[in-house]
Amino acid sequence: MSADTLTILIALLAAGLAAAAAWLAWAARQDIANIRSEVTAGDAERHRAVLTDLHDGLTKQGDRLTGKQSEEADRLRRALSEELARNRDQMQALERSLASVVEKRLDDISGKVNERLDEGFKKTNETFVSVMTRLQTIDDAQKKIESLTTSVVSLQEVLGDKRSRGAFGEMQLEQIVRNMLPESVFEFQFTFSNGVRADCVLKFPEPTGLVCVDSKFPLENYERMFAEGPERLTPAAFKADVKKHINDISSKYIIPGQTGDGAVMFVPAEAVFAEIHAHHRDLVEFAQARHVWIASPTTLMAILTTAMAVIKDVETRKQVHIIKDELNKLGADFGRFQARMDKLATHIDQAKRDVDEVQISSKKISERFAKIERVEIEAPAVSTATKPALPDLE
Repeated sequence: MSADTLTILIALLAAGLAAAAAWLAWAARQDIANIRSEVTAGDAERHRAVLTDLHDGLTKQGDRLTGKQSEEADRLRRALSEELARNRDQMQALERSLASVVEKRLDDISGKVNERLDEGFKKTNETFVSVMTRLQTIDDAQKKIESLTTSVVSLQEVLGDKRSRGAFGEMQLEQIVRNMLPESVFEFQFTFSNGVRADCVLKFPEPTGLVCVDSKFPLENYERMFAEGPERLTPAAFKADVKKHINDISSKYIIPGQTGDGAVMFVPAEAVFAEIHAHHRDLVEFAQARHVWIASPTTLMAILTTAMAVIKDVETRKQVHIIKDELNKLGADFGRFQARMDKLATHIDQAKRDVDEVQISSKKISERFAKIERVEIEAPAVSTATKPALPDLE
């Protein structure tokens, strides 16, 4: 029984007691009214006695109601105490159950939190390792950049010196030519009859003939054209150097009767080649008028690829008669092969016919043996003067 139920019961009991008291008071008032109506002035003593008896009866009735109310209150108090005790036990059991559930839930939450923390620590560790790896990669890249910077500075020093610049251009030219052409169509440090020595000579088929390639391009004024301070020069100085170099190549490496009608000026830097074609078209036209072809590493490879195709075409034309003779010989060999193949086919056809006849004879012999086994042979009627003839196996 809950506390709300007990409260309702107590309220109902109090209301019943109040109603009983009200009823008793009402009954007493009715009795008094009746007595007053019946009582006359002459019998006051009897009326007084009746009132005394009524008072005593009401007192006893009140005592009895008070006793019953006390007993009911004691019973309700005991019931309330028992109900409170049961409620206390239930509450304690509920508290223990709730504490157990809460403890279990906390354990679950703690386990999940630990799991999440472990996952977080693991991911953090992986991220840290990845970051360290990338930092190491960045450090390696930084070292490579520093090394490349040193190499660039060294290359700048090399290109700044004329002798070193010439060696660098010759080395780059040699690598490109050796990778693109066979040994028979080029020669380095070729000397002509007039004592002129070319960095490289390309031996093309006639009517082109020998083509000289120069690799000593002047880079000093090109670098100074982009420099800062008093060392900076105008593009006019760079153009003057290039024009002088073009005139030198045209006069030294285009020799009538020994070389072709042109020479190649090798520019070992793509940036310089792009600068000339983008901003100094007059230099390109000047070189074309002097029969000098300006080539960068990329365009030189394209020129050599085209030259190689031409060389292969010329060599193929030189070998046309040999190819034709070989084709004629191959045709004669194929004719003999066809005749021998026809002869072999005839022999194979004759052998097939012989095999068919042998199979027919074999079949007849097998049938005769079968008749002998079944004792079905019929003796032919022959005279005594002639011998029995042998069976025909045809």
